[in-house]
Amino acid sequence: MDVHSDILAAILIIGGGMAGFSAATALAETGARIIVLDKGRGPGGRMAARRVEVAGEQISFDHGAQYFTARDPGFQAAVAAWEAAGVAARWPAAGDDAWVGTPGMNACVKAMAAPLDVRWGVRAERLERDGARWRIEAGEQVFIAATVLVAVPAEQAAVLLAEAAPDLAALAADVTSAPCWAAMAAFDAPLAYTPDTFRSDSAPISWAARNSAKPGRGGAETWVIHASPARSRELIDLPKDDAAEALLADFFAATGIAPAVPQHLDAHRWLYALPEARRGEGARFDPALGIGIAGDYLHSPRVEGAWLSGRALAEMVCQERVANTS
Repeated sequence: MDVHSDILAAILIIGGGMAGFSAATALAETGARIIVLDKGRGPGGRMAARRVEVAGEQISFDHGAQYFTARDPGFQAAVAAWEAAGVAARWPAAGDDAWVGTPGMNACVKAMAAPLDVRWGVRAERLERDGARWRIEAGEQVFIAATVLVAVPAEQAAVLLAEAAPDLAALAADVTSAPCWAAMAAFDAPLAYTPDTFRSDSAPISWAARNSAKPGRGGAETWVIHASPARSRELIDLPKDDAAEALLADFFAATGIAPAVPQHLDAHRWLYALPEARRGEGARFDPALGIGIAGDYLHSPRVEGAWLSGRALAEMVCQERVANTS
C-alpha cells in the first residue's frame, strides 16, 4: 500500500490495549470497517509481556498487570471464552478469583487483536476535523474516519485531544496516574521464599510474583517486582539499571531472604500505571463530532474496568449509528 495515500475507515480506534480492543471487538460485529492504531510493537498495553533470552532459554515476564478478576457478567463471559480458547487460566496464588493470560498476560489481548485490522508501530500524532470526517496524521500515514475512539492513558489522551476535542481532553486531563517501576529478575536457582506472591501496603515493594509459577509458564526462576507509588516517585528519574538494582534490594529487604545474584535483571517504568478512576463515568462519546474516549480511568483501575469502559463506548457508538439510520 502507498503510505502516502489516505487510508479509510468507518471507525478508527487509537490504542491497542484492553479498552481499545474491547470496543473494537464489539463494533466489529456491526460489519463496519474498523482500524486500530497502536504505537507499540505488539499487543498488550499494560498487559504486556517482555521476552528475553537467559542462558540460552527464552523467558517471558509479565511486567505490567499481574492478574485480573472478573465480576461483571459480560466480562465473565469474555473470560470464559478466553479460558476455552486456552489463553486464560485461574491463578489461585493471587486469589480465588484471580486470572492470568496464558502463556503470557498479553495472550488475551493477542486473541482479541487477531481478527482485527491492527496497525502496530503507528503513533497517532494529530487529529483534525475534515468536513464530516476526521483526519488522523500518523507519521507519513493519513487515516480518514467518520468516528474516532481514543483508548490510551488519560495523560496521553489529554494531549492528543487538546485541539480536536477540548471537552474530552479536559476530562482526561483531570485524571492523575501514579507511576510504577517494575523490575524483572531471573535466577539460576529457586529463591528461599515459599509463597509465589508478596504484597504490602507499606513497604517500598507493593507486589512481587514468582512469574515462572503462573499457569502456562515454567523454566527458570523468574520474579517480577513492582515498587509502590511512593517508591516509584522517589526513583522516577533513575536510569533503569539503577532502578532495577534498587527494587531488587528492596525486595530482599521486604521478604527477609538472603540476597541472590540474578542471571538477568531489567526494569521498565510505567508512567501511567494506576489512574485515579472517575468511577461511574464508564466512557464518553460526543455524537456531534463522532469522537469518544475509553479507558480504565473512566471506570475503575483494573483490567476489567478497561474492558467495561471499551464495551460501554462501543454501545454508545452503536446507539448513535442506529439513531442516524432510523
